[in-house]
Amino acid sequence: MPNTDEFAGAMIADVARLLRTAFDRRVRKLGLTRAQWLGLTRLYRRPGASQSEFADMMEIEKATAGRMIDRLEARGWVKRGAQNGDRRIKRIYLTPEAERVHKRIWRIAEATVDDALADLSPQESAQLMRLLARVKKNLITVVDGGASHNGAAALRAVRAQRNGSVAP
Repeated sequence: MPNTDEFAGAMIADVARLLRTAFDRRVRKLGLTRAQWLGLTRLYRRPGASQSEFADMMEIEKATAGRMIDRLEARGWVKRGAQNGDRRIKRIYLTPEAERVHKRIWRIAEATVDDALADLSPQESAQLMRLLARVKKNLITVVDGGASHNGAAALRAVRAQRNGSVAP
């Protein structure tokens, strides 16, 4: 079995998990759960999302999203508003209080990333961002178009050669 630390997918997943864990610990002092800060962040990026859109953004079921929105509304962080032309659709907006909370969350997020990148030079940090942007672009292409990237076949061949096997 290969060393998972040499597998980009495992490394990216580990880094993402550790970033979330470090961030969770820091925002817990504000009285926020992961679901709450994630929900506020998603709505900040996409104000006026419907409950269905919010569920998709959070990767949860619509009923679960409804309960989460109820809890956020009870804390005074979101408000629902009817959509013009279709009162059945409720749009979700952050309240001014949630905007203030989001600013605090954002400062904590920046500090967490700064800590994670502390031993990288500014040039290395910029290079990491450029490389991650390319990876993200490739994945968007795969997800949206189902297309395979030309570099993927070459990467599989290199990996197979390194492992002493034949590439698929």
